[in-house]
Amino acid sequence: MENLKQTIASFAKKDLEVRKNWYSPAAEAYNKARPRYPQDFIEQVIQISQLTKDSRILEVGCGPGTATISFAQLGYSMLCLEPNPDFYELAQQNCLSYPNVEIQNTSFEEWSLQSEQFDAVLAASSFHWIPAEVGYPKAASALKANGHLLLFWNKELQPSYEVYQSLSAVYQKHAPSLDRYEDWEAQQKVFQEFGNILIDSGKFQDIQFGQVKSEVVYSTDEYLTLLNTYSPYLKLEPDIKKALFSELSQRINNEFGGSLQLSYISAFHIGRKI
Repeated sequence: MENLKQTIASFAKKDLEVRKNWYSPAAEAYNKARPRYPQDFIEQVIQISQLTKDSRILEVGCGPGTATISFAQLGYSMLCLEPNPDFYELAQQNCLSYPNVEIQNTSFEEWSLQSEQFDAVLAASSFHWIPAEVGYPKAASALKANGHLLLFWNKELQPSYEVYQSLSAVYQKHAPSLDRYEDWEAQQKVFQEFGNILIDSGKFQDIQFGQVKSEVVYSTDEYLTLLNTYSPYLKLEPDIKKALFSELSQRINNEFGGSLQLSYISAFHIGRKI
């Protein structure tokens, strides 16, 4: 588990300018291919965090608005911070019809703290990019008394294990380091570690955890677009990626009829400000 903790921490240790621009090459792909958080998941979060129609939400690292819209369409007033300029532009477009949403092109670290102004601080698949010694205290400071920190995670979309075994041969040939399959147990360990980091911050209590499993179907092109949004693929040499994607495309089209059934787990940790 110590390796996992180090891996999580490694994202936050990158230079701030690197973190700001990390997803720029994949911003459009991210916007198109990353899944939203299921509605019943959002409803659980609202109930646990006791949000009302008057609640004000601060979102940290909103990306293109993946989670933002789920709350914006329910009428919540939101201030969203997004350091990446490409994500910022996409979020602006995606939230055009929500006058209750304000988006600022800044990092959480650089944002001028508004103390005790928010009922909830939301971070959807983004809080691990912020150093824990900065993120948790600042989130707590931004919250009103008894406000909640809402941490969301969408795990990687995965095919069935049988399909994975077929695709594994392609990975072994072109990019063995990316040949991995996370079973339920492994994913639960990741969620547990995220929860432990929240507890260790000493800023939040009454931690609650929940998860929802979803099934989706992606075409070959949609699946390859999705892969392009994951960090290990962003770091691949262009020639290796081209060969890998070409052969993956052939295999998915020939063996699986040009589409894949995928599943993923959406999970949340919710903590109440101490």
